[in-house]
Parts: sequence; structure tokens; C-alpha cells
Amino acid sequence: MGLAEASLSEMSVPLIVDVDGTLLKTDLLLETFLALLSRKPWNAFLALTELRHGKAAFKARLAKEAEIDISLMPLREEVVTFLRGEKARGRKVYLASASDAHLVLALSEHLGLFDGVLGSDGKVNLSGTAKAEALCARFGKAQFDYVGDSRADLKVWSTCNVAIVAGGRGAWRSGIAGGRPGVVEIAGSSPRIRDYIEALRPHQWLKNALVFVPAVAGHVLMSTWFGSILAFISFCLCASAVYIVNDLLDLHADRQHPRKRNRPFASGRVPLVHGAVMAAVLLLAGFALTAVLPRVFAVVLMGYLVLTTLYSFWLKRKVLVDVVALACLYAARVIGGSVATGVLISQWLEAFSIFLFLSLALVKRSGELVDRVNSGRGDSGGRGYRLTDLPVLESMAAASGYLSVLVMALYLNSEAVVQLYAKPHRLLLICIAVLFWTSRMLLKAHRGQMDDDPIVFAARDRVSLGVGALCLGLVYVSL
Repeated sequence: MGLAEASLSEMSVPLIVDVDGTLLKTDLLLETFLALLSRKPWNAFLALTELRHGKAAFKARLAKEAEIDISLMPLREEVVTFLRGEKARGRKVYLASASDAHLVLALSEHLGLFDGVLGSDGKVNLSGTAKAEALCARFGKAQFDYVGDSRADLKVWSTCNVAIVAGGRGAWRSGIAGGRPGVVEIAGSSPRIRDYIEALRPHQWLKNALVFVPAVAGHVLMSTWFGSILAFISFCLCASAVYIVNDLLDLHADRQHPRKRNRPFASGRVPLVHGAVMAAVLLLAGFALTAVLPRVFAVVLMGYLVLTTLYSFWLKRKVLVDVVALACLYAARVIGGSVATGVLISQWLEAFSIFLFLSLALVKRSGELVDRVNSGRGDSGGRGYRLTDLPVLESMAAASGYLSVLVMALYLNSEAVVQLYAKPHRLLLICIAVLFWTSRMLLKAHRGQMDDDPIVFAARDRVSLGVGALCLGLVYVSL
């Protein structure tokens, strides 16, 4: 735990601990707002009107309307360990938070560690000076120790007996000490650069390589590389912004998932407010790059953003509509690459993309259901699918995938191919390779061996990479 060299008070002096950022790695105000925004966006915006009555009223409305599971909130284990140690010494331990009192009480009951709670009551926002006055009125000035983590706690630290800093915020020492003896620190971890990078999900940028498809299919990559690269970067920036927003809106579902619960925001490694700022900056940067591309590219990028936003808030909970939306999001990248470079997409590529992307979207959903079956979880509350839908989804994924191969076979026998290739008959071997790859992806999803996104899985799968290399080789020997 790593306490600094400073003495704690005697057992008779109560210990008060803050909640947001101190006991929890997260902020309950943001948690409740995001939970309501995810489920009932209009209610979340209406709740903002309560701010005219004060922040405490706003918090009370969110606590009443939002549905959060307090038991899933990420705890600062080093603080919990410290509190349990003090409790074992015989000290009284209390929670005092600016969060709504109902949430603070629920947290206290969940942990079973505290002797009492103080929180905002809908009228008084228990923060800063208000918290300091409330604690002094109840326990007496300098008659309690206080554990906090931020500038908002400076007023309380100035009135307590021993100031205790949690959350790796040793930088507050100079602001707290002010002529007083020592300040106790509970050593903890702070966000790292790699946590912020992980929040961007750079591995998902592989999907944005679809912007290069029109130039590669048209054999003009070398002459259009600049536009393709700018389109790729723009999609990466906007996609990362969307991933961050998705993570912020899916906190509850992610914390129940065996892998997703370790994501930066769900685990509390990166503050939620940082995520909101990151998303805004990434969006601005992504659209700034469109200034040097054809205007229609900005329209395509905006369409992608609108669709993915609708998906995050609404469409992802609509059966089958969600997979069609996912397929369209894949296709938007191909369209973006086309308008950025001026390379037209053939009808063959359009048809192939429709079936292939729908198949991949269905594989994604199938994989999620298989994961729920294997982990013993029931139907997903955040999706419209049931576990019994799995065979149907797998059948649809297979049908759509095989239709994409059929479209490719018809294309390879068309006049368009004869004009581009000297030995087009060799390209038919690509159909066999893609048929094998599609079947293998379906089998992997059925076995529960598929990652959250099929394209990302393929980009890291040796067999898939080998199939890709084989297809490129067949293209080369057919020229």
C-alpha cells in the first residue's frame, strides 16, 4: 500500500473517506449520466434542465432515473485495504461524498465496511466548503481524518486532523501541508500513456484498411496513395472517437464481460472525463483532414459518424437491423476510399461487399452468443438476440459468405477481368481460397475462438494472412 511517513490519529478519531476518485476509480455523476444517456438519451438531456435548481438536484434526478449496478464499480483496492486495516484497529469509518446520498448508501451497503454515510440530498451539493462544514458540524474541526484525491478536497483537508491523499495524487501534498506536520499518502496507480493508447483501440484501425480496396482493385494504388492514406487516417481518428463513446456508453455491459471489463474506462484506469475530451479532439482532427480531400469525402465520413452514432444509441439493440448497420459501416470505408481517390467502385465490388460484410457482421454476433453460451450467461440484456437464435444466425452468416464467393466467381468470368488480366483463368483459384477462409471463419466463431471483430481476428490470424498472401500471389501470376 505504501503509506508515507506520517502518523495516523488514534482509534477514537473517525476516518472519513471520499467516494469519486478515492474509494472508486470512477465518478458516480458521470456513471449515472452515461447510463441514462445510453438507455434513454432524451431523458438524459431532460435531466440537464435540473441544473437550474442546482447540481444536487441534477444528481438526485440522475440517481433516480439511471440504472447502474453499484457492485460493478471499480474500486481502488489499495484504499479498501487501508480502510479495512483501520476498521480492524477499531476506528469508525464513514463515507462522505458529493454523489447523491442514495448511491453512497448503496455503495456502503455493498461493501459492509462503513459506520455511516453523508451525501448530496437533492438540495445541498456536498462538495468542497459544504462538505467541510458538514463534517466539522458532525465530528468537530480537526476531530477527524480525511481521505481524498483531488483539488475539490482541499477545503476538507484544511479542516481535518490528518490529511490522507489517495489515487497516486502526491502532487497535492504542497497544497495540503501549509504549515501542518505531514500528509499521509496511499500509493496508487495513475493513468499511463499505454492506457490512453489502448482506449483508442489501434488494433481496430485494421478495418480502415478497407479504404485501399478501390485503388487496389483498380490497379491504381501507386498513383492514388496520398488520398488513400489521408482517408485511412481520417477514418482511424473518427473510429477511435466512436470506440471511446461506445466504451463510455457500454460501461455496465463491459463490466459484466470476461474480457471487456479490463478495458481502460470499464476498469477505471482512465477517468471518464478524459474519454469525453479525447473523443471530441479526435473527431475535430479527423474532420480537419477532410479539408485536403474532395468535399464528398467529408459527407461520407459524416454519414459514417451518424450511422455509427445511431448504432451506439439505438440500432445495436434492434435484431438484424444491427448487423445490416455493421455491414454498412464496413462498406462506408470502401466508399470513402473511392471518393477520396476518385476511383469508381464497380457493381461487382458493390455486390461482393454487401454479402461479405453482412456475413462478417453475422459472424460477429454469432461469436458473441457463443461466448455467452460458453460462459454460462443468459440472453444479453443489451442486445435483441436470444441464445436460441444462434443456429439461425450461423446459417445466415454461411449463406451470405458463400454468396459473396459466388459473386466473385461470376466477376472473374466477366469481360472486365479479361481487360485487366492476361491469364484470368488462374484467378478462379482465389474463389477456392476465399471459400476455405469463409468456412474457417464460420467454424472459428462456432467454436468460440473468434475475437470481438472478424476483420481484426483475420489480420492477426496466421492462416488468414496466409490465404491473403496466396490470393495476392494468384493476382500477380495472372497479370
